[in-house]
Amino acid sequence: MMVARRRGPEEDQMAQDDFKSVVKVEIDDGVAWVTLNRPDKRNAMNPALNRRMLEVLDEVEANDDVGVMVLTGAGDAFAAGMDLKEYFRESEARGRPATLKARRDAYEWQWRRLMYFEKATIAMVNGWCFGGAFTPLVSCDLSIAAEEATFGVSEVNWGIIPGGNVTRAIAAKMRQSDALYYIMTGLPFDGRKACEMGLVNEAVPLADLRTRTRELADILLAKNPMVLKAAKDAYKRVRDLHWESSEEYLVVKQNELNFLDKTAGRTKGMKQFLDDKTFKPGLGAYKK
Repeated sequence: MMVARRRGPEEDQMAQDDFKSVVKVEIDDGVAWVTLNRPDKRNAMNPALNRRMLEVLDEVEANDDVGVMVLTGAGDAFAAGMDLKEYFRESEARGRPATLKARRDAYEWQWRRLMYFEKATIAMVNGWCFGGAFTPLVSCDLSIAAEEATFGVSEVNWGIIPGGNVTRAIAAKMRQSDALYYIMTGLPFDGRKACEMGLVNEAVPLADLRTRTRELADILLAKNPMVLKAAKDAYKRVRDLHWESSEEYLVVKQNELNFLDKTAGRTKGMKQFLDDKTFKPGLGAYKK
């Protein structure tokens, strides 16, 4: 009878380091640059990466030095979707519990957590963005793509529909005619087209991508973080509500914000505009 050898402390540490390496985190002057780090696989999202992203979101959310999170990918890809071998075939080979676990971890960070994240989020699409990557892309508050980036919903080409809420993500951003065209043909498109269709906010040359993303992050960092969180949540919640329900929700949301914002941002903003005449709301933010 063979007995499995127990790993020693050094092996355990190496395994933990390998696990953490699938996502890189760099904190720079208020911005957390979170990078999916499997460049040899075009950052395809496997179960390990999905588990690590859940930890990373917790870490970034709890870090008071971070006001904005940027999500991007290493190498020439944002993410090539789900890892077909590890996420699908290997999970399915281990039975339904493993499949459910892999699915829950993926869905949990890609939209449940990311959609309502405590900090402002920007997706920086530096290259390939396919299939499953559309969900975290759309879940981020804002998005900037390289003009040279390549997007695609290619599931139809290998026998499945765009699942994992990819279809829902596309429906939230793209017109029906555009969405069905790319879902049904599986054809790719570039960053310019993605911007034209409303899938991303901006498309810039790859050489300018990080600079422009930093500029946008700095604009967000100048705002009251409590108000940013409330404003983005309010939009995402009311877009599917009836007008009456939306009106009630927004009144309650503002009252909640007035209570939770211990910096008294509303009072400061009105004073600086009405009394001090130091800023104009349509042209910039009040001084925190």
